[in-house]
Amino acid sequence: MDQQSKELSSSALKRRLLVQALGSAALIGGVALSGRAMAQALTTDSQPVLDVLIIGAGLAGLTAARDLQRAGCTSCVVLEARDRVGGRTYNHPLGNGLVSEAGGEWIGPGQTAIFDLARELEVETFPTYYQGRTVYLAGDAKYEEDLSKAQGGGNPVTEKLNQMARRVPSKEPWTAADAPEIDKLSVGEWLASQGLDNVGRLSFDTSIGLTTGTPPSSLALLHYLSLINSADCSMEKLEGFKDGAQETRFVGGSEVLCTRMAQALGDQVKLSTPVRKIVGWDKDIVEVHTDQGVFRTRQVIAALHPALCNQIVFDPPLPEGRAQLQNLWPSHAPMRKTVHVYERPFWREKGLSGQVVQADGPLILSCDNSPPDASVGILMGFVRSAQLTDEPAAAERQLAQIYAQALGKEALDVKQFHDHDWAKVDPWTLTCVGSIPPGFLTRWGRYLKPAVGRLIWSGTETSDLWASSMDGAVRSGHRAALEALQALVDSRRHA
Repeated sequence: MDQQSKELSSSALKRRLLVQALGSAALIGGVALSGRAMAQALTTDSQPVLDVLIIGAGLAGLTAARDLQRAGCTSCVVLEARDRVGGRTYNHPLGNGLVSEAGGEWIGPGQTAIFDLARELEVETFPTYYQGRTVYLAGDAKYEEDLSKAQGGGNPVTEKLNQMARRVPSKEPWTAADAPEIDKLSVGEWLASQGLDNVGRLSFDTSIGLTTGTPPSSLALLHYLSLINSADCSMEKLEGFKDGAQETRFVGGSEVLCTRMAQALGDQVKLSTPVRKIVGWDKDIVEVHTDQGVFRTRQVIAALHPALCNQIVFDPPLPEGRAQLQNLWPSHAPMRKTVHVYERPFWREKGLSGQVVQADGPLILSCDNSPPDASVGILMGFVRSAQLTDEPAAAERQLAQIYAQALGKEALDVKQFHDHDWAKVDPWTLTCVGSIPPGFLTRWGRYLKPAVGRLIWSGTETSDLWASSMDGAVRSGHRAALEALQALVDSRRHA
């Protein structure tokens, strides 16, 4: 077992033991109380009362439910507004057991929480294919460069960002000593002062835009530095494929993690059950009003994007700080991903990685999304919605012609095409990643994580590490479960 595996296994073991200890209340005054016993001890004479109700069946919500179940807290349900689990992970079925991810898909070094979860769920991983030359397009011009052999480090602008990130803690970036000054700037404003040429600026704009879902001109420098801080203060690790956060993929697609957790939870997961109103979050018993009826519970975990909380009516109204954070949280980075399926990954035969960057068209970046055995070739594309038609056949042809220019005429022979615009699929995914503007975190950040009454906030945006990633979602689920167990134990102790 290599050192990283040992560290990950040790981390998982410590978390499991802590969850079990809290679940049995062994840490609080010697009171031994499992979730089942607690439910029996505190049941009212009226409608049954849950111990914990979780809103959202994505990675955060299902991780929390799984931890609660393993701690013995069986009086728990997960409510999901969609007719599926997975949240911002979603697989396109391609037939013959093959899939391509429409949402989050990559993980990398340092993202130990999701690696742990995958091993526990027996979901295998495999390396992302990025070997070969990347193709850059600008009008009719084409340029190729093999980035997979590039040596890390050495870029003075990147090094400046890495050094600055050391002063901005990912857990609470608004507490950095010079946070007010940093938070006045956008990443774009800062980059404009660094003397980059057009090629360099395009490279930064593309990578930062894909990670954060917004152009650098709209992105807070403080927020971006906090993301780099999560990645060991290395922009290369945050943005990169080789030794970076895009290095590894899941066999069967990322959504399989949620599918397996939901299967183990069984009928504790309620689909097509949007929450409309939460009453009495400041009382001992909270009423959660949904399209499928009213649930009563002692604790609520809201595993939601902060802006999605605005679709719920809170009675009484939330405290001003939390309410304003939700109202003002940006939700304009929905992302749109396309998939072209081919008979084989023909670009590999030409020494190409499948990565295409277009400076002035609808394609932001394409990646090789083929399965581990390369039994078919799959190109996934991040696209600019405003520059690509919504008509499927026309969109397929438009992108195929771009791929043909970059990779060869074989790109015109498309076997399948899929298009997933997160802005249009449903009302439950306002945005895929966190696109925080300047001035936001220093004013409202402190209201993001603290519980309000019986409401515990979860979701990747609340994670202390790797916020906005799948790993951050898993971490936030673990934390929320522990907070809920602690609150239940405290309430029993004071009963």
